[in-house]
Amino acid sequence: MLPLIVVIVLIIIGFYFFSKKKKTAVQPLLSIDFKQQLSAHIPYYQKLDEGNKIIFEQKVEAFLTGITIEGVGTTVDDIDRIMIAASAVIPIFGFSDWKYRNLTNVILYPDTFDGEFQFEGENRSILGMVGTGYMNGQMILSRAALLKGFSKSAGKENTAIHEFVHLLDKADGATDGVPENLLAHEYVLPWIKMIHQEINKIEHGKSDINPYAITNEAEFLAVVSEYFFQKPDQLKHKHPELYEMLSRIFSQDPAESLS
Repeated sequence: MLPLIVVIVLIIIGFYFFSKKKKTAVQPLLSIDFKQQLSAHIPYYQKLDEGNKIIFEQKVEAFLTGITIEGVGTTVDDIDRIMIAASAVIPIFGFSDWKYRNLTNVILYPDTFDGEFQFEGENRSILGMVGTGYMNGQMILSRAALLKGFSKSAGKENTAIHEFVHLLDKADGATDGVPENLLAHEYVLPWIKMIHQEINKIEHGKSDINPYAITNEAEFLAVVSEYFFQKPDQLKHKHPELYEMLSRIFSQDPAESLS
């Protein structure tokens, strides 16, 4: 049996290394001035006033502290991390204290992948995915799609924002296009009606919304949310009722606050 003094010393040493390890694990893995990179690469951030820029920066740091980002078949650099974090923050920027409790890891692939998570070979068309089943808590993103979403050629599309909207939708227990945690009960039925009306217009070629939105209600929400955050002025002009409902869901008015 060890002497009492030895046991005490071992406990102190163990506590020291545990505390040190815990502290190290939560540090954001950024070696560059991330504020400068936000200004260079994130249009949403560029248009915020100074006070909201500080809040955005804090939310980016908080996300990077709590979520593991790793690459498979590609190297993850700090700009990748900043773009992923910004994609997570943009949809929840209107909420004072939102955390993605249904996410632990973001896995970055070099490009498109297939349903078996392979990023080489044929039949690769998936740009992003929120995991279910044994992949629950994971998100997979194409690095090529991530970069394109923040490029000048992105247009109305941003794959990473699309996937984070799926996570918001999933937070109430069902990825069904009706984020009940974010939408007051009296707006649920009008929102569902609006979804189906707009899907009908898309099917008949009378809408500029990406046709992928007709896949199901969940994809409709994610697709129009990309449009909402990427081109808010255009969405507000062409689809005012849809814009107003999305403003309720996300508790923000990007066409106004980013003008």
